[in-house]
Amino acid sequence: MNDDRTGAPAPAAGDIAPGTLTEHLTDDWGFFIRSARAFEKFRSPLQAVEVHDSATFGKLFRLDGHFMTSEKDEFFYHENLVHPAAVTHPAPERALIIGGGDGGSAEELLKHPTIKSVTLCEIDLAVVDISRKYLASVHRGALDDPRLSLKIGDGFAFVRETAEQFDLIVLDLTDPGGPSTPLYTTEFYRACAARLTPVGAMTLHIASPVAHPMRIRDGLARLREAFALVTPYLTSIPLYGGLWMMACASATLDPAALSPAEVDRRVSERGIGLLQLYNGDVHRAAFALPNFVRELLPDRR
Repeated sequence: MNDDRTGAPAPAAGDIAPGTLTEHLTDDWGFFIRSARAFEKFRSPLQAVEVHDSATFGKLFRLDGHFMTSEKDEFFYHENLVHPAAVTHPAPERALIIGGGDGGSAEELLKHPTIKSVTLCEIDLAVVDISRKYLASVHRGALDDPRLSLKIGDGFAFVRETAEQFDLIVLDLTDPGGPSTPLYTTEFYRACAARLTPVGAMTLHIASPVAHPMRIRDGLARLREAFALVTPYLTSIPLYGGLWMMACASATLDPAALSPAEVDRRVSERGIGLLQLYNGDVHRAAFALPNFVRELLPDRR
């Protein structure tokens, strides 16, 4: 959550009633999902961890009171976070995920036949453990795929210290605040840029253009300090309250340049299956920004 009057992260305001899981998008706006029962509620050394059952979303995962992912809508987030850049890349082989302990981004990356290795760096082992236990329909076994290397630790430190180069970097993070705060800085984005191959790309989610316009404006400006080409795009994520912005950042890779027909051709040739949302038309439509969103772009200020 973010107080857009200051741009500063705001703490979760808490549920409006017991069993009524509440996501506060701003101080004045939010939505709820009823919990049929709580499978887990505990505090790890880093954050509050919860898994609930719900009629609409199935098993639903929260951190520090914020919705992270669910069985029934995870594809809105993970497919759009991964495939626009991965399909645009001619042949991605090595990928890095920062965060993403639920395994959903890894599962999407591993659909690409050229992928030889995925490194998943998650700061909280509890997230991986809870996902193994409850979220099999999100990761679909990706957490145990032999191509995946799991690192438990600080993502910023890993990026600074590794000498590896990656074709794709996926920032699958919580919203700014708590352990993820340093991962929304220009310094971190520059460190990621240094770890990409010449045609590599980094993708991340940013915020709601309706609830968090200042966060979008500032976030895109920071990305443009680190990358020559920053391509914002939109998707709808029910669990996050609707319209949401993501971005692809690169020295050269431009997913907006691909036609719907070319996207569909690559998806077919690569044998990428189990896609519930992503296709050529969805890819192209994501880069069509409404006028009020265009006004948030740094070069329109």
